[in-house]
Amino acid sequence: MSATPQKNRASRRVLAAAAGLATVGALVAAMPAGAQDRHGHGHGHGHHKGRTVDVQLLSFNDLHGNLEPPAGSAGTVTETQPDGTTKAIPAGGVEYLASSLRTARKGHPYSITAAGGDMVGASPLLSGLFHDEPTIEALNKIDLDVTTVGNHEFDEGASELARLQNGGCHPEEGCYEKGKKFGGADFPYLAANVTKERTGKPILKPYTVWKKKGVKIGFIGVTLEGTPNIVTANGVKGLKFHDEIETINKYAKELNRQGVKSIVALIHEGGAPASTSYNYDCDSSGPGDGISGPITEIAKGITPKVDALVTGHTHQAYVCTIPDPAGNPRMVTSASSFGKLYTDTTLTYDRRTKDIVRTSVKSAGAKNPRSTNHVVTRDQPRANDMTALIARWNALAAPIANKPQGYISADINGRGSTALEKPLGDLIADAQLEGLAPADKGGAVVALMNPGGIRADLVHKASGAEGDGVVTYGEAFTVQPFTNMMNVVDLTGAQLVTALQQQVSGSNEASPKILQVSKGLTYTLDMTKSGADRVVTDTIRLNGEAIDPAKTYRVAMNEFLAGGGDGFAALGEGTNKLVGASDLDMFNAYLAAHSTAETPLAPPAADRITVIQ
Repeated sequence: MSATPQKNRASRRVLAAAAGLATVGALVAAMPAGAQDRHGHGHGHGHHKGRTVDVQLLSFNDLHGNLEPPAGSAGTVTETQPDGTTKAIPAGGVEYLASSLRTARKGHPYSITAAGGDMVGASPLLSGLFHDEPTIEALNKIDLDVTTVGNHEFDEGASELARLQNGGCHPEEGCYEKGKKFGGADFPYLAANVTKERTGKPILKPYTVWKKKGVKIGFIGVTLEGTPNIVTANGVKGLKFHDEIETINKYAKELNRQGVKSIVALIHEGGAPASTSYNYDCDSSGPGDGISGPITEIAKGITPKVDALVTGHTHQAYVCTIPDPAGNPRMVTSASSFGKLYTDTTLTYDRRTKDIVRTSVKSAGAKNPRSTNHVVTRDQPRANDMTALIARWNALAAPIANKPQGYISADINGRGSTALEKPLGDLIADAQLEGLAPADKGGAVVALMNPGGIRADLVHKASGAEGDGVVTYGEAFTVQPFTNMMNVVDLTGAQLVTALQQQVSGSNEASPKILQVSKGLTYTLDMTKSGADRVVTDTIRLNGEAIDPAKTYRVAMNEFLAGGGDGFAALGEGTNKLVGASDLDMFNAYLAAHSTAETPLAPPAADRITVIQ
């Protein structure tokens, strides 16, 4: 079924280059004069006459517009039980996140709520259909004080990010509710390491200072320096992304000169703890324990002037102590994704030094850890204002969201699958190959899908009144919310092999990005080896035949991969490009062609890539 016209994502959201930075220049000027000092509401009352005062820092990250509870395995967190077994706990949804945060603030006169980026972008249809205005509205009601930008804040370009901050109706689709103009974010979006190429100036405020009754805490916000590698070229046009460590250190000095000695860095970059359980003790010292990944090196380079790091991007849960360059303990936290967890950190502020008294996560003599991740459980009362917000936007989305697209016989896991080859990845790649194989559609012989573009699972259980096994437009959109246009390009066999090697080498060596492949392409991945050697080249077959390095192959992929995104430079070398329909349209067409209520689609076997661990 083709996409519905008018207010839907298929009306292409990439902003024209000419419009790119026009509104961004006005961004800082357009913010309220006191924006830096706003939100000193503290969520409570009370006085503290001693030398120190405990400030509560509540934080979360990578919400991605998940206003409703995420479905299937993507909507659970893993908890290790006292006997060592693990349990999956359903979590998330802004009705519960709002309740959790409001409950946590009680009894804390000094409370700040901060976020680590990717609040919007790659969002389910309820938010994505309306360019994430519903999510900004929800965050305003939740009393978010500050967030950094993440890479997904740039999905629709800098001028759209400026609109999310400043308000105003969408330039193409207008206002969604009669007589209501979108007001923008009540909280500052920070982007210290993103500057305009033309002027060298930050596109948003680099930092903000939270103040209450003499207590001052500065927040510096950065996204990962590699954002241009994981966002479409149009999204980052005219922008420059700088080193996270250098940027934070520069602005920490500036804050110190202004008399702000207590500083928190909000960093949209993260790590991987040794366990996926949210309650894992990251500071345990056994072999293989702790945390790895980019944030460990970043944390070691950030000036001791910064007292705590709130991180994100990797969608992992951790509360770790990583010493700063002076050897002092410093807490580094992340709260999974999709609003399933929040972190509660205690910062002890010394009124005399105006600095934070630093401790490890578990400080000596303290009854409770100084920082803990908490589950946003679904057995607590819902926040009524969030329930009303969801109902209001759902009513607007319903005509598009509820249309059936196809039928499945069981869960088809994508985002929730930990395997390198995901059943939903195979299904998406097959849909792209089938749609682009006809000679007049591009003549593709193979299709490749980036794993990061699969944002959810296809869940068999009904999400609304559609019935079990029915895939609605809203559910399909949640899986593929970018509506990337499909491309078919010429690649030599040698380039195709190089692309497969780039999954596990270069910028992807430490954290492999395994392309999902269409039926007919098979090979072995030996993860006991390192770098490009992990791809066993003499096992690569297309429809049973070895890849000929000199032969030309027509390869289908989305425009992000065709631009060399995710570290796949070889895919960016394609020639004779043909642009097809959007990935979402192809996915929906495939579901319609291959499933009925009587003969639903079964999950693919996911047997194309043989993995040696």
